Amino acid sequence: MPFTIATWNINSVRLREPIVSKLLVEEAPDVLCLQETKSPVDKIPLDAFAAVGYPHMVARGQKGYNGVAILSKLPLEEVAAFDYASLGHARHVAARLPNGVVIHNHYIPAGGDEPNREKNEKFGQKLDYLTELRDSFVATTPERSILVGDLNIAPREDDVWDHKKLLKVVSHTPIEVDHFNDVMAAGAWVDVTRKDIPDGLLYSWWSYRAKDWDAADKGRRLDHIWATPDIAGAAHSSRVHRAARGWEKPSDHAPVFATFDL
Repeated sequence: MPFTIATWNINSVRLREPIVSKLLVEEAPDVLCLQETKSPVDKIPLDAFAAVGYPHMVARGQKGYNGVAILSKLPLEEVAAFDYASLGHARHVAARLPNGVVIHNHYIPAGGDEPNREKNEKFGQKLDYLTELRDSFVATTPERSILVGDLNIAPREDDVWDHKKLLKVVSHTPIEVDHFNDVMAAGAWVDVTRKDIPDGLLYSWWSYRAKDWDAADKGRRLDHIWATPDIAGAAHSSRVHRAARGWEKPSDHAPVFATFDL
């Protein structure tokens, strides 16, 4: 039975409930994973989402910062919520669908502005999160799983608007990309988006600082959908819903979609 999953850094689920509901009504994914919800779990507007067909949710939240949630048409069984790097942040939650597939929703630390852990604690936290995530996959090989989220790294040269200019900019530095690739390799994860769209510039984030984000098009692909090898072959129809970046009071991220025939 096919199901479609979407991931979206929403940058405050309460502030942007109207566009979350718009996406759910217009695009109707079976599962929507949100990051940076910036809300305690009990304040997430689940009633609004249930009213358009999404009564199921697992989430972790905190006031004003971070936060992850999985909204679903299908029943969800919560299976984990790990505090990688012991940051005390709401950055991960995982749930199992009725077909047995486990979805991991991550909001990896952005890493601040200076790509140097000696000068910037936040950059060190980002690298530590990725290292612990890698080690968890070395310890236990994931199976029948999907990993999504704002991973805050654009790994490929064609995942950013200018590879050379961004080599020293957090999200595209070689050390981050190396950590990113180590995480992927440890779990033998498949980048579903790039499996379906192997070539060409592809972005999911555009800065608020640009007066005309669409015309400037200085984007980065920070949002990802991965799958374990046992189900990656069932994935198809990946896309970035770029138009959502231009909706009223938008997030600076656009939703990323994939469908699985399972």
